[in-house]
Amino acid sequence: MQKRAFVMIFLTFLAAWAATPAPAEAESHPFSVHDMLAMDRISEPAVSPDGRWIVFTLRATDIEANRGRTDLWCTDIEGRTLRRLTSHPAADFNPRWSPDGETIFFLSTRSGSSQVWRIRRDGGEAEPVSCLLLDVANLVVSPDGRNLAFSLEVFPGLCPSETKKKLDEYGARKATGRVYDRLFIRHWDSWKDGRRSHVFVMPVAGGKARDLMPAMDADAPSKPFGGAEEFAFTPDGKGLVFTARDAGRQEAWSTNLDLFFVPVDGSAAPRNLTEGNQASDTQPAFSPDGRFLAYLAMERPGYEADRYRIMLRSWPGGEARELTPGWDRSPSLLCWSPDGRMLYATAGNIGQQSLFTIDGRTGAVKTLVKEGNVSSAAPVGGGRIVFGLDHLKSPVELWSIRAGGGGLRPVTRINAAKVAAARMGEFEQFTFKGWNGETVYGYVVMPVGFDPAKKYPVAFLIHGGPQGSFGNHFHYRWNPQAYAGAGYGVVMVDFHGSTGYGQAFTDSIRGDWGGKPLEDLQKGLAAALERYPWLDGGRVGALGASFGGFMINWIAGAWPDGFRCLVCHDGNLDERLAYFDTEELWFPEWDHMGTPWENPEGYEEHNPVNLVKNWKTPMLVIHGALDFRVVETQGMSTFTALQRRGVPSQFLYFPDENHWVLKPHNSILWHETVIGWLDKWLKK
Repeated sequence: MQKRAFVMIFLTFLAAWAATPAPAEAESHPFSVHDMLAMDRISEPAVSPDGRWIVFTLRATDIEANRGRTDLWCTDIEGRTLRRLTSHPAADFNPRWSPDGETIFFLSTRSGSSQVWRIRRDGGEAEPVSCLLLDVANLVVSPDGRNLAFSLEVFPGLCPSETKKKLDEYGARKATGRVYDRLFIRHWDSWKDGRRSHVFVMPVAGGKARDLMPAMDADAPSKPFGGAEEFAFTPDGKGLVFTARDAGRQEAWSTNLDLFFVPVDGSAAPRNLTEGNQASDTQPAFSPDGRFLAYLAMERPGYEADRYRIMLRSWPGGEARELTPGWDRSPSLLCWSPDGRMLYATAGNIGQQSLFTIDGRTGAVKTLVKEGNVSSAAPVGGGRIVFGLDHLKSPVELWSIRAGGGGLRPVTRINAAKVAAARMGEFEQFTFKGWNGETVYGYVVMPVGFDPAKKYPVAFLIHGGPQGSFGNHFHYRWNPQAYAGAGYGVVMVDFHGSTGYGQAFTDSIRGDWGGKPLEDLQKGLAAALERYPWLDGGRVGALGASFGGFMINWIAGAWPDGFRCLVCHDGNLDERLAYFDTEELWFPEWDHMGTPWENPEGYEEHNPVNLVKNWKTPMLVIHGALDFRVVETQGMSTFTALQRRGVPSQFLYFPDENHWVLKPHNSILWHETVIGWLDKWLKK
């Protein structure tokens, strides 16, 4: 019998969680993008040293200002006392406790730039700590409370004041051209100007900020998504381990992140701790007693979706060993228990992002929280751990559980009233036999107001990556509830190549982008239509972004009779040309097994541009000008091909968005346009 996941994941705790009474049925409404944007977003929970308090960042959407606003909030570990610590119109974020638990350090833009501030745990007026010429990011406090570590964007070899002077000189020039002599030219959504993110240390009591890697032409933390989890003080506070890709001219096609050790007094240059591994090493985490350094490491160079392994190294001079060689999951978060006996990790796990405990001696793994999407974890005293949890019917709330399992209970209920006011679709995970008869997982979400006697049009969502997942997660860009609220049944399939189902499953589509994934999508949709007769197989639209956008373009030619309409967001039309357009070259070189001149067949076998002659399905194309991963001309080319062939089509263009759509009003326009397109072809 298939495992069902209707309504709340933790049904036993529904009454405890829903502290705010649900509005009457007449006062509620179907979920929409406006409800999605109205949800308050919890992130960065940090537990006080005594384990009694949790400080976290809360983001609220300011529709009028067209932006998110972040403030610091604090609650006791039981969730009985919830207090707002900051309310400045500027952004307050990245909270960190002082070792005595009396002070919270944080970053704020209230002075006009991002600087370090502090506030007492019991509130009061915030006070500035830093007053640097450059923006501060990624704050960490040393265990002894004497130093702060953070990152600044500087030109290698130049101090902050010299960097500021050079930037001012650039700004005063009448000529705007830049000369490059190596890649990257641009990355994610930013043009490169020679600056690097460097780790600095500054005394809490005040003094000069010291660059710990002044000569390195590398970023720490890594770009574009690395954060404070990529560096850590040694337990004695005298040293720091940080993550950086120091790859020289090979940076654009190298995944070789390394760990470097440096004394905080700057008395020695950074020393590479993981030089022997040419793949990624990251997320250093010291055991509380200082005896061990744990970190995550990949094994295969050039592959960004290889399995992360938990490595353990005796500190300071021991050899590293893999702690969990038999565990076929790839952790994305790592931290120690207060007694140093256990490690906690999150990892994709069969359509979930689960929380695990790992014995620090034997490497034995135990699932602590299976269902839902665990986004953060922070151990507390008394044998409990606090974590952020969301799922398909709720944004992130904080929960706690005993470290040994059991005793699950909610800590926050910040969005309870908003969740209760927005009617959402029930959901269920299902399986089917995909490529080669192998088991593949998917989700179906019922339309709001579901009536089993009716037939409903279908929104078939295709995830990006391709090494990704559309699992049990409350998404802020591709939320299936937005379609369920508009009267659609939603089907999502984690095709071969998806993460969370074992490394072999993820690896299986190398060189086969249009093969196994397409077969899984075809068989998955057929299985869903057979299993759920209320899904109307004659009214199905397919939507996808990134790899999902590539797949939409591939479907248009390889499965031209499969759908009534399509939506392609940031999708490649020409894989060969896309290699020369993108920035992170390791990605196409791994997935297409070489460069276009070494293996042209790898780029042409499943290239959507070769099947444009078959296109006939109406398509909405969406692209952002700041998307340097999948460049805007790929979307324009897709629209050009559709128009030239006379296929009904529209082009939605965002001059101020990157690979994602982040601004609130742009998100509203995106959803209105997409659902309007579906309605046009599936409802009328």
